[in-house]
Formats: sequence, C-alpha cells, structure tokens
Amino acid sequence: MNTPNELKYAASHEWLSPDGTVGISDFAQDQLGDVVYVELPAVGREVKAGDTVAVVESVKTASDIYAPASGTITAVNEELAGTPELVNSGPYEGGWLFKMDVTEPGDLMDAGAYASANS
Repeated sequence: MNTPNELKYAASHEWLSPDGTVGISDFAQDQLGDVVYVELPAVGREVKAGDTVAVVESVKTASDIYAPASGTITAVNEELAGTPELVNSGPYEGGWLFKMDVTEPGDLMDAGAYASANS
C-alpha cells in the first residue's frame, strides 16, 4: 500500500495534502475496484470535517467521500469527468478529487498510523 508521508489521512480513507488537495487513498481505490464515475462538490461550497462532499462509483459499489477538514472547496479535478479511472491509476497524482481552503483540520492520522490501521 502506497501511503505518502507528507499527507494526512482520515479514518474514512481520504487524504489531505499541505496545500489543501484532497483525494482517496491507495488502499481505498484498491478496495473500490475500477472507478467508473466521480461526482464532485461545487466550487465555493463551505464544508465541515466529516460532511459528505463527493461520491465515487466503481464497478463494485458507490462510496461517499467525506471532507477531511473544514473549509471552502476552491477547485475540483475536471479531468475526472472524462477519465474517472485516474483515481485508480494515480490516487495521489492525477486522481485527486478537489482542493480546499482549510480553516480547521479534521481528526487526521499521519501516514504511519493510517498504514497501521489498514494493514
């Protein structure tokens, strides 16, 4: 399982980068299987940590995506509309979901704690 050290992780498998980029972990995309559709939040939406903000659909299931922190959605990954499989092939690169201006971090784990919780 790929778990970059510079990211923080929610127990619900979202990651948050220092610049406010959010996606789902390598573990989560592996559990989902092939992603076929991503519903992204509206830019400008204010969210609280734990709010449902997006949906990722795979050939197996649909999963809610939760805000890992409180803040405002500032951008979404438009590329996912045509190529949702980027979530599988690069969950920490091209498969990011949205960016946010974080006002208050949620209850997040470092990479080591997240990896231990999911091994």
